[in-house]
This record gives sequence, structure tokens and C-alpha cells, in this order.
Amino acid sequence: MIKRFLAAMWVLVLLLALLNMAEIGEYSTENMQVDELDISVAITERRLYFGSDGYLDIILSEEDKQMLVAAYEIEEEDIYSFLQGPRSWGEGITWSGEWATFQIDGNSFGGFGCGLCCLANIYDTLTMYEVSPWDMCEYAMSVTDYTPTGVMGAIDWVYMKRTLECCGFQCGLYRKPRSYKEFRNQIKEMKSAIVLVTSAEDDAYWQNTPGHYVNIWMYRDEDETVFLAEPGNPQNNRSRVPLRYIYDALKTVSKFQYLTVENYKEQRNQWREDGIDEIWNQPEGE
Repeated sequence: MIKRFLAAMWVLVLLLALLNMAEIGEYSTENMQVDELDISVAITERRLYFGSDGYLDIILSEEDKQMLVAAYEIEEEDIYSFLQGPRSWGEGITWSGEWATFQIDGNSFGGFGCGLCCLANIYDTLTMYEVSPWDMCEYAMSVTDYTPTGVMGAIDWVYMKRTLECCGFQCGLYRKPRSYKEFRNQIKEMKSAIVLVTSAEDDAYWQNTPGHYVNIWMYRDEDETVFLAEPGNPQNNRSRVPLRYIYDALKTVSKFQYLTVENYKEQRNQWREDGIDEIWNQPEGE
């Protein structure tokens, strides 16, 4: 998958090279703090930051800013959407992998891996790195108290949030708002979200689903839909679904109903793992 993040990085490298050859007046490159790089911030607000002083936002032309923002914006084909189940793997379906057959204390990843697939989707889509859902499982176990058992394997909300924070993300945990409009207005400003759905609340889209994590992206205003990364159902994976279906199906008996991803900062990423060792069915073009 060609990552727009990398394209943005190369744009920045070119800009910095040009700046180093130029006289910048009072904002000399000698005074720049360039230890850390953060280009992922506030894309919805069209602001660009470099380090802590907003340097690029000051010196770049509007055309340069738009070029950098465009390089970073995500499109549907850039989004990762891993599948968790052994049936998908056995049938050779794209986005499935041999992690579906792995077990912890007799509990198959296919039975508890939906949240971990969602975490891997977010990490792989919004950073320059690539890991598998099984890598994410091992990392979550190393930075939290998460321990899948033979009875209960699904990762809890607080463990998902902590794992993403260790990966450089700013996240929030929320309960279902009283109105769909409030939910919609929040989701449209987020980079991504993990939501917990159940057919017990509403079965318009999910049937026979006691509780299941799915990953949503790219709210579209004209039809109020989101791009769905559905780890448990390859037929629904990578489809567009009305956000209203998500809102209606949120599992209210859970402590939280959804986790939002608001930002990513490279300097806060404590993992920076890259590479999938497991065999998996990659999308065409990989």
C-alpha cells in the first residue's frame, strides 16, 4: 500500500533542503528545533506545525501548505482493514492472515481479535509503519495488563486506549451521546474510531451479534456514511455504511461505546515496529 504519509514526509524533506540553502531572516535554520517531526496534526483545520513553534505554518506559502496537506490526506484505498477469522484465511480472502489460526490458552484469535484488528488498522493507516493484528496483540500485552484467556479474550477499552497512546495517538473514550447529531458531528472531525456494536440494540445491519468491535473512517457529509473496516465479515469489510446504523447499534451496556482517534505524533510513538512476519493475503499492488 502506498502511504500518503510517506509522500508528505518527502515533501517536507524537499522543503527543508530548500530552506537550508536560503536566508530566512530572523527565523534562521540555526534556531530551528528539528529533533522531532510532526506533520499529522490538525488536518481538518488545515494547520501545519513543525516542532513546537509553528515554523512551517509561518514561512510556507498557501500553495505549499495545500500541497503538504494533500500529500497527507487519506483515501479509501489507503485504509487497512484486517480480517480476524479462520474461514476468511482458509478461503484466501484479501486482508486475512494466518494469525486467525493462532491461539492463547486455547482461545482462537478468530474469536477475540476484532479489537486488535482495529488497532492494527489504525496504526498501519496513520503511520509509516506496518504490523499485523498478532503483532498488535503482543504489543498490547506488553504495555498493558491485557491477557487473553481461554474464556475471555476481547481487549478492553482502557487497554486499547493505552496501547494507541503508546503508539503515538491521542484518543478519547466515550459513551453514546443522547442524539445522533451530536455523534455525527464528533465522528466527522475524527481521523478514525473504534465502535462497539450489537444486534441487541439494532439489527438493521448486524444480526446475531452480541458485541463486536469495528473500525470506521472518512465520514462523508453528502450521504452521511462512513468507510467500514469490518474484521469479522469479509462481505461487509471495506464498504460504506450509514453512520446512523452505527449509532443505533452502539452497545450501551458496555462501559464505553466508542474510541476516537484525534491525532498522531511521531515523537510520541514508543513502538515504531515495522514488518509483518505472518503469511497474509495482501491487497493487489502490494
